[in-house]
Amino acid sequence: MQDALFPDEEPDLSATPQAKTKAKRRSKAKEADEASAAHSATVRAQPADPALHALAAELPALARLGTSSWTYPGWAGLVWDGDYADADLSKHGLKAYAQHPLFRTVSIDRTFYRPLTTSQFSRYASQVPDDFRFVVKAPSLVADASIRDDQGQGMKANPVFLDPVLAVQQFLQPALEGLGVKIGALVFELSPLPDHLLRNMPEVLLRLKAMLAALPDLRALTPDGVVAVEVRNRQFLTPEFVAVLRSVGATYCLGLHPKLPAIEVQLKLLRTLWPGPLVCRWNLHARHGPYGYEAAEKLYSPYGKTVDPDPETRTALASVIAGTVGAGQRAYVTVSNKAEGSAPLSVAALAQAVVDLQRLRG
Repeated sequence: MQDALFPDEEPDLSATPQAKTKAKRRSKAKEADEASAAHSATVRAQPADPALHALAAELPALARLGTSSWTYPGWAGLVWDGDYADADLSKHGLKAYAQHPLFRTVSIDRTFYRPLTTSQFSRYASQVPDDFRFVVKAPSLVADASIRDDQGQGMKANPVFLDPVLAVQQFLQPALEGLGVKIGALVFELSPLPDHLLRNMPEVLLRLKAMLAALPDLRALTPDGVVAVEVRNRQFLTPEFVAVLRSVGATYCLGLHPKLPAIEVQLKLLRTLWPGPLVCRWNLHARHGPYGYEAAEKLYSPYGKTVDPDPETRTALASVIAGTVGAGQRAYVTVSNKAEGSAPLSVAALAQAVVDLQRLRG
């Protein structure tokens, strides 16, 4: 069904309201797909330093660390053995990425801009080992309350925001059929709400609860799957929000982003959902402010080195990971290049911090 609606040759989806205004933001991923079809390059992994293998051997099996996407030529010498085009990495890079000893998960972010088909998910699953797990973002079609223009400004209300039927048909169903047991966390990142919804949070929470309740029970269908909700408004961080998540067996995605309070504040909410898995996306360094993605991209690109070390956040996150897996719960943590400058180096530093904590705790 999904392959008929969204075949791999990328049909025109302009009939949907969201697609009309997100064409520009999708264009990079689409162009990468089209260009990569003309290439047959094999992306080779950078031979890992023995120290990374030793670190991976000490990292708890329940701790799954990875990056947000993988299509970055600037990772040459860290993840890739040489220089590759974006298009080649989009098409062929995942298999090489999964050979990195510390990468046990990856966030598929392109799904936010358009749904993927079952066959597209299946191709991703075929490129990684059996014990690899994916973190997947839900489409903005159901996770964004606004229909936005090319600059990301909300133009009008999205009539299918948090629609249960679309959430299943265009996200859960193809992900389950394509990724199967390799599903880790399915994340609904709720974009910033317009003011009129922020003033009526009870209505938003009712709609969120109805959508989450309509989803298949991942715990019964996959060994490690979890549904998580990530937000961009502080107004969500309430006992009422926690009650919604608990009632449907979902969890809170710890979102390390300047639009939200510091990690220590968010952990108070996460503790009220304990025991349970940890899902965390380390998105953006606090120095750039809530709208600093472009500034971070300009400063950090091509993402081959750490520019802004954030040891405070890293230490706090390592403590949460160690405590979670130490209690027998799973942890899915993905890091963006915009967190410190280079996601692979941030993952290595975070893994080292987790291992150091475990050694101290005996």
